[in-house]
Amino acid sequence: MLLSFVRLVLFMAIRIIITGGTIDGLEYSSANKAPPRHLSIIPEFLERARLSIEYELELLMQKDSKFITDGDREFIFDRCLKSKEKQIVITHGTMTMPLTAKFLGKKKLKKTIVLVGSAVLGNKTNSDAFFNLGGAIIAVQLLPVGVYVAMDGKIFTWNNVKKNFKTGMFEPER
Repeated sequence: MLLSFVRLVLFMAIRIIITGGTIDGLEYSSANKAPPRHLSIIPEFLERARLSIEYELELLMQKDSKFITDGDREFIFDRCLKSKEKQIVITHGTMTMPLTAKFLGKKKLKKTIVLVGSAVLGNKTNSDAFFNLGGAIIAVQLLPVGVYVAMDGKIFTWNNVKKNFKTGMFEPER
């Protein structure tokens, strides 16, 4: 019975929402200006991963998460709400990822949402972006309804996650 459920869940389409950040290989100036580029590297990651699942990509913004506002978070929520997919991965900068997770978690949307980012630029050979994105894609298929953060090989709930700015790692808030 469980195997049937897992199989059913694994064949549902996933929406991947791109908001920018280090995971997308973006280096920002102090004024939140990303280099002039209109394409995300996330599609390249997904192609390289040879995914055998259906997914839809949506590029919302390419912002440094330090500059993501509650208005931006409302826009992200609106896109999650209007998504026909029940499983959503959001690529996001790590500076304010826990804030966005909390914002979305409080909305109690009946979908599984996983936020993911990276510590090292996604276009660098030593980046954790590819690993983290893969973990988030697996996690979103297996976790129950709710909002989560997938970072550093761990999964955190929206209401118990923080970034440790001294170590650069994510950890439980309490």
